Amino acid sequence: MGLTRRQALRVGLVTGAGAAVGGAALPPSRGAQAAAIGARTIPQFVTPLWIPPAMPIAGLWPLSYSVAARPIRQQVLPPGYPATPVFAYGSSLDPGTFHAPGYTIESVAFQPTEVTWINQLVDANDHFMPSLFPVDPTLHWANPAGGRGGRDTMPTFTTTPGPYAGPVPMVVHLHGSHVRQESDGYPEAWFLPHAANIPARYATSGSFYDSYRLKYADTYGFSWAPGSARSHYDNDQRATQLWYHDHALGLTRLNVRAGLHGMYIIRGGSTDLNLGQLPGPAPQPGDLPGMRYYEIPLILSDATFSSDGRMYLPSANAFGGGGPYVPDTDIPPIWSPVFFGSTITVNGNTWPYLDVEPRRYRFRLLNSSGVRPFVLKVVADPLAPRPVSPALPIWVIGSDGGLLSAPVSLGSGGLPMQPSERYDIIVDFTGLPVGTHLHLINEGGAATVGTTGSVMRFTVTPLASNDLSVPPDQLSGLLPALPAQPAATRTRRVSFSDVPSTFNPSVTARYLCGTVTPSGKASPRYWNDPVTELPAYGSTEIWEIYNYCPAVHVFHIHLVQFRLLGRRPLAAGASTAPASYETGHKDSVTAPGGQVTRVKATFDRRGRYVWHCHILDHEDNEMMRPWECR
Repeated sequence: MGLTRRQALRVGLVTGAGAAVGGAALPPSRGAQAAAIGARTIPQFVTPLWIPPAMPIAGLWPLSYSVAARPIRQQVLPPGYPATPVFAYGSSLDPGTFHAPGYTIESVAFQPTEVTWINQLVDANDHFMPSLFPVDPTLHWANPAGGRGGRDTMPTFTTTPGPYAGPVPMVVHLHGSHVRQESDGYPEAWFLPHAANIPARYATSGSFYDSYRLKYADTYGFSWAPGSARSHYDNDQRATQLWYHDHALGLTRLNVRAGLHGMYIIRGGSTDLNLGQLPGPAPQPGDLPGMRYYEIPLILSDATFSSDGRMYLPSANAFGGGGPYVPDTDIPPIWSPVFFGSTITVNGNTWPYLDVEPRRYRFRLLNSSGVRPFVLKVVADPLAPRPVSPALPIWVIGSDGGLLSAPVSLGSGGLPMQPSERYDIIVDFTGLPVGTHLHLINEGGAATVGTTGSVMRFTVTPLASNDLSVPPDQLSGLLPALPAQPAATRTRRVSFSDVPSTFNPSVTARYLCGTVTPSGKASPRYWNDPVTELPAYGSTEIWEIYNYCPAVHVFHIHLVQFRLLGRRPLAAGASTAPASYETGHKDSVTAPGGQVTRVKATFDRRGRYVWHCHILDHEDNEMMRPWECR
């Protein structure tokens, strides 16, 4: 008996159409229908890993960057396949720097960095480029076509609409940053490109853009130009790896999948180690060609491709039961609750390889996928039956908010990573014979051996220089201690829940955040409902995230780093302590279905921010709420 749609959502078995069938027809997407590329027909480990260079610097005091988003074509698939249209970030001062994912922005702890973000999603004639994927205009979303009165709303329709084909809104969120509200990338502070053909009736910016533009000018004396925004990052936090990505209301899942994301690293200060204690160097501005790197970002994602090289997302709700759709029912016609790609990409290429020396490497891991969870292991045989015994341990030395207080060696269980999580790891290839092949594999939900169960290959090459870094098992006395948190003044209960369609209860119409009633039931709220989370300035709170859904969600909150306290069943039951690799500072955490996840944070900046599920397909359909610190 086959799985129902709801069962598939529970266990995460949704995969891209044509995932294992060469030449199968894809369901229609934007534009003409194309044939799928069968994932098993794509050669693996033939493309060298692209190592993100450092973003070129635009100014030195304060350290500043000028970063634009542009449409380009990129060789994501192996040579011989068509290039893939992507949206890429790059330095507006250097057209050769555009790539998906983007170059790494380097910064220094407690020294400010300013970034001008420019929406240049236009063609050679300065006409706007539409989204690379079908945009569902029936969601609560940016809705520029609604004009200033209808922007940032859920529009009404008299007939089921097709995909929106207008200019693409953009606003950049530095995920994990401790930042003033006007620099946070609020979903309603988006802006369109300053294109020549924007229709006169369109809103060119979101509801919060103008007020934040004025706040920024008052504070920093800089006025945003049309089609851009400027963010001021104080970097007043622990040395760590953050990431920048688009956060436009109702479009994040599309813009991030299109390529609009990259790494942002804060170095130095008392919470970093001395130069040379960890493997390095990492790419830095001004590096000469041919540099060898031993600290390398690995940005993991997934995608499905059609035969013309384009990435694919369905233009019809894959779980909509065939309709009818909005306005006849509450079922979105295009948005789907989840979509897993049929291939794995690392740093913008499918299944790359990396030549490594027999020494220690530091990898900065980011799961930038929309939905897919990873469970990572380093193994000898990528096709071995699961679970596979690891050939080398993964040493975790840091997480979202910085270094751990002690290294954690992970063996047979692997390293789980939900979307938006980051981990700082060391893999020690010391002593391995030249020519040895090892593989980074994925044993996460929906992983298929031979395709999405493989990530990349390592091949051992001769040693080029001595490794003076400290072995990971000797780092315990060197890693910085985690500071004690203040006592909590309040415990706040919030919730995740799904909303079945009133027309067809087997179909999920949307996902909602909310609160919890005194009797322990979900009290769902929509994005535009009055704010219910109002922590006092300077307060420390425990948040209990009640997940009333059967499936995992990913809790993420802007501005603060929290500490995970544990998890327990919704019903009576014992609490489970955090895993050893979850004991550091976090901003995103797994919230399992049917459980209460408890975190503790201090709210030390006034302003308006958001909390949400970081499964992007959920976030874009109401699973996000504003909160305010007053």
